[in-house]
Amino acid sequence: MARKKHPNKHVEESLQYAESKGWNIEKSSGHAHSWGKMYCPENSSLCRDILFCIKSIWSTPRNPQQHARDIKRAIDGCVMKEEEDDE
Repeated sequence: MARKKHPNKHVEESLQYAESKGWNIEKSSGHAHSWGKMYCPENSSLCRDILFCIKSIWSTPRNPQQHARDIKRAIDGCVMKEEEDDE
């Protein structure tokens, strides 16, 4: 079953980018501010910070474009991705 789309197009584009990189997107149920969370496919103990393994997705961010950039930054900053690129 496909996930529900995020109401903001910029954030939705970032979520599609996350999915293309293997990240899992889970929609929250009933939380007022959190639309959902995304989880790194590696979930490694080598990760530099838990913030790079789990990222909250806000339903109505103050600046949707910045929130979308933050999502992409978390994906591109994954330590496990950098190790794969080095091989």
